[in-house]
Formats: sequence, structure tokens, C-alpha cells
Amino acid sequence: MKTIAIDFETANEQRGSACSVGLAWIEDGRVVRVEERLIRPRGMRFSSFNIAIHGIRPEHVAHAPEFPEVMDEFADDFRGSTMIAHNAAFDFSVWRACLDTYGVGYPDLSYLCSVKMARHVWPHLISHKLNVLAQHLGLTFAHHNAAEDAAICAEASLAMARSLGASHVHDIPVAIGMKVGRLYSGGYAPCTLRAGSRALSA
Repeated sequence: MKTIAIDFETANEQRGSACSVGLAWIEDGRVVRVEERLIRPRGMRFSSFNIAIHGIRPEHVAHAPEFPEVMDEFADDFRGSTMIAHNAAFDFSVWRACLDTYGVGYPDLSYLCSVKMARHVWPHLISHKLNVLAQHLGLTFAHHNAAEDAAICAEASLAMARSLGASHVHDIPVAIGMKVGRLYSGGYAPCTLRAGSRALSA
């Protein structure tokens, strides 16, 4: 099964304003490919707050393709895959909002939330933000760069699978009582932890 970590950065407070997407492919227990694409958001309104977070400005995306064209490049990769996002509720709401903006149908795929997985697998950490997980794993990266965020999300997910003795990231939901999220034509189902799921001890 295909497994891809994904991260979006947005131009402003609106979820449909994606200005960058990062992707990291997992194969045979390791990250084998990392990509980033800039996106020209419809309206081209960038807030100073968002620029301060990721450093992407209007001039950086002035000649970039818009969301449908960017994501179409990876359509075959997404189809039938398992995606992972750190705080999937945000990233998948960005994906849906952008598709809704252009009247494009949703792809058919499953997704996992690495924040929820990390809270369960490593409950002793003071935070489960991506930079804290990177520090926990001894990894360095440029936070809020979509490609690097996706890569760390993928590396953290692999580390969680190892901590659980799972042979693949796909096995994490069963091990921790997680309901896999779904994106499908006409709708979505969120990724959730089942009531009563107990965090692992440190």
C-alpha cells in the first residue's frame, strides 16, 4: 500500500488559501522521496501573520500553478493511498476547502493523524508539536517548510510504528484503537481515537 505524508501552508486564515504543499513518500520502512510545490492561491491575499510563519510571499507564487494543477501532478500517487498529516484535521480541511473552491471532487484515500498517534504512543512528551517530535527523535529540520514538515511527519510515524512493534505505519491504527480517516467522492470521515483508547506508558 502507498503511504504519503502531506503538509500544507496557507496564505491567510482561510483554509482554501493553500500556498505550498509538501509530500514525503514512505516505502519499505523509510522515507524515499520528498517533494514541495508552491501554489498560487485564488485571490492572492497573504496575511502578515502567515508570512511570518512560513516566509512565503505573493511574489514567490506569482507564477506558480493553482491548486488543481498542482495536485493533479500527484493524482496517481494519492489514489488508494494512506496519507498522514500532523494535525490531519487542519491539513485535510485545507485540501477539502481548496477543492471546494474550484468545484473539484475529492480523491479516494485514507488518512492518519500523526498528532493523535504521537499523543498515544509518547504520552510523556511535554508537547506533540512537530518540532518537539523532531527533537525527541534527534532530527533537525526547517519548521513550517511544507516539504520538511512532511518528511518529519513521515519519520515520526515510522518511529511510532517501531515503538509499537508494528511492521508498517498502516498497522498503527489497530494497535492504538484509531479509526482511520477517509476522503471520498462527496464527503469525508475524520480520523479519531476510539473512546476508551489508553495511552501507552512512557
